[in-house]
Amino acid sequence: MKIENNSEVTLHFTIKLKDGSVADSTHSSGKPAKFTMGDGSLSENFEKCLLGLEAEQAKSIELCAEDAFGLPNPDNIHHMDRNRFVGDAAAEVGTIMAFSGPDGMDIPGIITEIAGDSVTVDFNHPLAGQDVIFDVEIVAVG
Repeated sequence: MKIENNSEVTLHFTIKLKDGSVADSTHSSGKPAKFTMGDGSLSENFEKCLLGLEAEQAKSIELCAEDAFGLPNPDNIHHMDRNRFVGDAAAEVGTIMAFSGPDGMDIPGIITEIAGDSVTVDFNHPLAGQDVIFDVEIVAVG
């Protein structure tokens, strides 16, 4: 069965940066990812590259930043009062923390700067602005 719109897809992936370093991989957990084509979990351009693939096929897909995780959006950078970060949530540059979004879902943010009483948190995807290479191995198509 070939991947088409609304197909349920199970795949292993490795995301590499242009320098060949691995940013993420399902192989580290040993569990493949599952999603439904068109559900919004992957970019439209990435999904187009998967169309027509079948189980047991592998493909290397190069995507520019705009087609992968998008470009960094300055509206996703927020300045917060340092007193919001106490106890286990103490602020340190480089820390990735979960914040509650307007819909109650957790949103990861990276603390990028601490200046006086202000903490800068970047809610852009960590790979925003990066050209990437997706190595995919299709496990199953349903």
